[in-house]
This record gives sequence, structure tokens and C-alpha cells, in this order.
Amino acid sequence: MSTRILGIESSCDETAAAVVADGREILSSVVASQVDVHRKYGGVVPELASREHLRQIVPVVREALAQAGLKLEDVEAIGVTQGPGLVGALLVGITYGKTLAESLGIPLVPVNHLEGHVHAVFLEAHKTGRAPKLPAVCLIVSGGHTVLYEVKTEDSAAPDSSALFHYRKLGQTRDDAAGEAYDKVAKMLGLGYPGGPILDRLAAAADGAPAPVKFGPTKTRGNPLDFSFSGLKTAVLYHLREHAEYAPEIRKREEGLARGERKFDQLFSLCSPATLGLVREFQNAVVRDLVDRTMIAAEELDVESILVSGGVAANNQLRTTFEERARAAGVEVFFPSRPLSTDNAAMIAAAAYSRFRAGRLADLTLNADPSLSLA
Repeated sequence: MSTRILGIESSCDETAAAVVADGREILSSVVASQVDVHRKYGGVVPELASREHLRQIVPVVREALAQAGLKLEDVEAIGVTQGPGLVGALLVGITYGKTLAESLGIPLVPVNHLEGHVHAVFLEAHKTGRAPKLPAVCLIVSGGHTVLYEVKTEDSAAPDSSALFHYRKLGQTRDDAAGEAYDKVAKMLGLGYPGGPILDRLAAAADGAPAPVKFGPTKTRGNPLDFSFSGLKTAVLYHLREHAEYAPEIRKREEGLARGERKFDQLFSLCSPATLGLVREFQNAVVRDLVDRTMIAAEELDVESILVSGGVAANNQLRTTFEERARAAGVEVFFPSRPLSTDNAAMIAAAAYSRFRAGRLADLTLNADPSLSLA
């Protein structure tokens, strides 16, 4: 009989629950987004996020069980995100998970949110029957994280779902995460929140647009595998300040957003060729840095597989560039599907399975750890 684990994720601004069998088969996955709540602030407001989690957690778990055709009594364990993340948001999921586990008399499994993103890749690979080989280099890139890990296991180059992964941090962002830079640049340009999807689409539509500025490769002293996006974001800001001609169209877009005009065609019609070129050059710089450093790490470690996960892994240009570079280097690159790239609870339930099998459980003293380390 399969082991069914209920996963709960509440580390930031998505309230999510899912049921996964044996760490691989997704029986249900429900995500309640808070984008509309945080949009007018241009980013996640921690207090509002916690309040929304409190409001959503019970119906989201009920819906996940209903989609799986199960009752609470049918699950063998509860997996909860312990960290990293927003402490108030994490506490909502942890407290509810502890309550369920105690009332049902079943194990509580603490999960690192970043490890969940690694397991999201394996969830997707299981559906295609094409599994990554370990050791591998993994890039986790989102609004809150940009970090490179070596991922390996003691047992097998092609691990099953019960294998425990081991991690070694290779590099990380020294300032802004890549997704955070996207959001901040989108806000500067009056394009709304979240910035990643709209900037990705505008960059793709910028063929033939002039390049008003070129951004060179980011250099980091010390560890060459570290990232830095604050300077790139600041370069965009300085460019906008030095060119007053952008200001009128930025105001028009901000006024349109205030009226609820958020469709791509509406925003696109208010973007000059110079703005499209600027967006394209910004995205080119972000994608180049992410891919270059990951490929350097893969070459240095002589791995056969690259894993890319997190919200920014849904970016079309990033996926295409990784696939081209990996093919040329003779390695395979693996992504989750786009729904599994962003925060979800299926990845938490999948990551909980191997920990459950290894007896790495928690009791009622489990607390949130907003800076929880993976390595």
C-alpha cells in the first residue's frame, strides 16, 4: 500500500496543500495565491500574508483532500514547511500541521522549503520517466532565493523517492534574489506586480527594438559562483533617471494599473520601443548571469545533470538558454512544470517522504526557522 503524505506550504504568499503518494505520485495540489492582496504594495507584506494564510489554510487543506478522494484519516503523515520564509507565515502552516498530526496520532515531518524545490524537479521527472543523475548542480531561483547547490545521495546515481539527498552550497546571491530584481525593475517601469511574468513576455516581444543600454556581466569578488543583482537593478534606475522621456509612459502605465488595466496587450500598447529594448537587455543580463555561473559549476564538478527550480524557473528565456547551453556542453537540464516551479505543497509532501522513511520527524516543539539552512 502506498504511503500518502499531506503537505502544507505557507512560507511566503501562497497557501498550499497537496497529497503525494510514495514521494512521487501527485494525488492533489491546491494553491491559494495572494497576488491580488499584495499587488498594490509592489511586493509581499508579511503581516497581510500571515492574515491570508489564517483565512485560507483550512479550506485549502480540505480541497486538497477532496481532490485526492481521501479523508484526513487516510494520510500517513503530515509534512510542513519549517523554513526558510516569513516567520509569521510559516507559523500558520506549522501550527495547523502540528494540530492535525496530534489529533490524528500520525507523524509530523519538518521540511526545508528549498529542499522542496529540489524535489519538484524529481516530481516532474517521474512523470516523464527521465530521471536526473546525481550528483547534480541545482539552481534554485525565485523572488526570495538565488542559490547554487551540489545535490548528491550516498546510494545511487539514479535515486528512488526514498533516498535522502545531501547538499553543499556552491554560491548564492549577495544581495537581491533574481525574482526580487524582476519585481523592483517592473515597479520602476510602472508594470505592476509580480514583475517576472510581464517582463518575460515584454522581452520576448522586443525583437527589433533598439538597445538603449547594454549591461555587462556581473563580477563578484571572492567566490565566482556568487550572484549579485542589486547593481543591475540600480543601473536600470540610473538609466531611467537620466532619460526623462520614459517618465510620461511610466505614469500612463501606473494610471492604467490603478484602473485595473493589467492585461498584457494593454501594458504592451503603453511601452515604447526604448522601454521594450530596456526590458530585453535587463532580462538578457539576468539570464546570462544565472546560466553562466550554473554552467561553470557543472563543468567544475563534472556532473551529468543540472536541476533548475523556483519561481523564476518558469521564465521562458531562462529555460531556452539553459537547454541550448546544456545541450552544447553534453549535460541534461531538468525543470519542474511551471505550476511546480512556483511555491506549492506537492514538493513539500514529496520531500517529506524520504525524511518520513528515515525517521526524521518532529514533535510539538517544532518551531518556524525563517533562516533555515539547507547545506
